[in-house]
Amino acid sequence: MPSEVDAVRLRGIGKRFPGVIANHDVDLTIRAGTVHALIGENGAGKSTLMKILYGVQRADDGTIEIGGQQLVLKSPTEAIEHGVGMVFQHFMLADNLTVLENIVLGAEKLHGIGDKARAEITRISDTYGFGLRPDALVENLGVADRQRLEIAKVLYRGASIIILDEPTAVLVPQEVDALFVNLRELRNAGNSVLFISHKLDEVLAIADDITVMRRGATVGTADPKTATKRELAELMVGSELPSPATADSTVTDTVELELHDVTLTDEFGRDLLTKLSLRIHRGEVLGIAGVEGNGQAELVETIMGMRIPTHGRITLGAEDVTHWHTRQLREAGIGYIPEDRHRHGLLLDSPLWENRMLGHQTEAPNAKGPWINRSGARTDTTRIMADYDVRAPGIDTPARALSGGNQQKFIVGREMSGSPVVLIASHPTRGVDVGAQAAIWDHIRHARAEGLAVLLISADLDELIGLSDTIQVILRGNFVGTFDPATVTPQDLGTAMTGGEAA
Repeated sequence: MPSEVDAVRLRGIGKRFPGVIANHDVDLTIRAGTVHALIGENGAGKSTLMKILYGVQRADDGTIEIGGQQLVLKSPTEAIEHGVGMVFQHFMLADNLTVLENIVLGAEKLHGIGDKARAEITRISDTYGFGLRPDALVENLGVADRQRLEIAKVLYRGASIIILDEPTAVLVPQEVDALFVNLRELRNAGNSVLFISHKLDEVLAIADDITVMRRGATVGTADPKTATKRELAELMVGSELPSPATADSTVTDTVELELHDVTLTDEFGRDLLTKLSLRIHRGEVLGIAGVEGNGQAELVETIMGMRIPTHGRITLGAEDVTHWHTRQLREAGIGYIPEDRHRHGLLLDSPLWENRMLGHQTEAPNAKGPWINRSGARTDTTRIMADYDVRAPGIDTPARALSGGNQQKFIVGREMSGSPVVLIASHPTRGVDVGAQAAIWDHIRHARAEGLAVLLISADLDELIGLSDTIQVILRGNFVGTFDPATVTPQDLGTAMTGGEAA
């Protein structure tokens, strides 16, 4: 049961950066022993607020109270000392270490590295139903277990206030249900959870309280017992909740991209992909569903020329492109929205206009003959920012200064420019709000109607079902089922993705 003392009280929080007001007069109260959801569109200031609460950044204005004590948090170490832990969207785990080694790393002084540490990890796992085995190698864990491991890490360090940033982004429905069981156990034990998500149905299912942010300020609170997704969407972005549903089929008989029995083997002789065959027609969206780590990344990297298949053949139109380099594929008309925008999508310290050229530096408007066309790139960057609602002070802003959602919108805008013939889209709406999500869906639907062939990989099963003409499920590098989006359910896909009966 919630106690009388609030776990967290933020009052009048303000944070300014050059040219940007990230937070302005933000208020947030998290009751002890509750799950509190924080929602808002990209650029609403959620990430900045969490960094302030976790001690990564200092607020310019306002006060922070934890457990009734007013504090000035100067670092994450101080936040942890006062019971605040944060689980980031991108896991911070060492695959070559065990569960125990990952948990105690950097916290050896708490319980040592031996039997005492093992006993504490077992206690945490048993108390909250995590099912973690201390000696299991992290590289052998599924995504859901890695999520639980990250939560166990902060609990091991004594956190009673746990910030979860988009914790369900890569989970299938059954894994989300299991995570929510864990979160309820955390709440029932008196912990407080700050749940950041764009998935409004999940927010309504798990939250005790909801706070909505817009353009750096808190604009309201909602009671999940009475609020609807539509009401929350209107608070967030001033519009109704979008739907990914696609109307009439635009699939033609013209094959744009085809894989013929493609096999990819690693340096140890293990198959990462096994005899994969697929065919994408002009005007078609082929969706790929799978639990993260089952070959999706390798499939994309093979198509994009980042890996060369061990066996099999890839054709683009009438051309055999199996051994083509990435630059050749790009110039032939393949757009690419990467899964990891920081690693493969952006030069974080470069301005946006230079990022506009990334991967397209030999093409107009970024080039004139052999020369870079600086003015063309700058002008087109302004267009992309307007068309895709990329919020930044200007085209000279470094990519690092944008929120994750605005970075994603910029990449989508860049890759949809230049009339590609094929678009490889890995999680194109991951980490974006409902307004940006709707815009990206509209752009994909419009390009599909104009003849674009799309390979869509997404952890959002509703997105896959709504946008795709056909869905294939990948498991351990194999296609294990083909589904009709008109009849399949997220639960059906989840079953196939986790090794249930194939279609």
